[in-house]
Amino acid sequence: MTVIPSEGDVFMADATARPGIDAGMIWFNGRLVPQEEATVSVLTHAMHYGTSVFEGIRAYPTERGAAIFRLPEHNRRLQDSAKILGMRSGIPSLEEMHEAIVATVKANERTACYIRPLLWFGPEALGINPGGNSVQFMVATWPWGTYLGEDAVRKGARLITSSWRRSPADVMPTKAKAGGNYVNSVLANQEARDLGYDEALLLDESGFVAEGAGENIFIVRDGVLYPISHSVNLRGITRDSVVRIAEAHGVTVRETMATRDELYTADEVFMVGSAAEVTPIAEIDRRPIGAGEAGPFALQMRAWYLDVVHGRDERFHDWLTFVE
Repeated sequence: MTVIPSEGDVFMADATARPGIDAGMIWFNGRLVPQEEATVSVLTHAMHYGTSVFEGIRAYPTERGAAIFRLPEHNRRLQDSAKILGMRSGIPSLEEMHEAIVATVKANERTACYIRPLLWFGPEALGINPGGNSVQFMVATWPWGTYLGEDAVRKGARLITSSWRRSPADVMPTKAKAGGNYVNSVLANQEARDLGYDEALLLDESGFVAEGAGENIFIVRDGVLYPISHSVNLRGITRDSVVRIAEAHGVTVRETMATRDELYTADEVFMVGSAAEVTPIAEIDRRPIGAGEAGPFALQMRAWYLDVVHGRDERFHDWLTFVE
């Protein structure tokens, strides 16, 4: 498995202080420890250079207890991200990731939670090249409700196009869910929030719509569902889920590239992600989308999606890992 920093390392956390997130027991380099003990060195390579990869996963309550949504796909993407960043030794196997995530949910007796597995380069050296550094692994879980708030779902979220573009694929590895990549998202989201909006919309270097700061984008027009093509976007697991659920309900789906003015004239726009689930969009760049409120298709799509993740649609039970 992975390497725990030596006792001589300098640690970043005051063990008497509990951060705002109540994660309880955390899987930390091969064992479950209380949150206060899951600490790392201030010389950790990932802290200085953003050399970490992670996933965002959710577990939902079902009639059979907690169920983790599309766990194998998330674990595979985490391993793919690690490969892209050049992490070679110390990466848990898919089976070890599975066991660690399930054990962490169980240990905290969660029936519903957000799950954050993370791999990162450790503190052995601080040069740019992390080749000699250990790869470390943790899993944390905590309660997390509606990502942008209930109002954003009920009324529709308000977005503004960010002045920050999504990083080109020859500048940053856009198919890796890497910590360093998310500085781009943080800057865009901060800008949107400072201007009074719920979320940012990012374009790619050619001016086509890429995604939200942490969500994939869908357009609805004349009864057809158009997922924005991957371009420089992360390959969204929720995006794939929404496409397949929509098709199962007889909806026509056609992938597309779009400029932002095409979003302005859509019947509806919504965004999806593990955290955001399915969130309607009511406004982009001070322009109402459709009727300027949460659209009926987006709300229906959200209902279908929640049926799946809560185990109420038997057609998709194979996407659920039941924690029993």
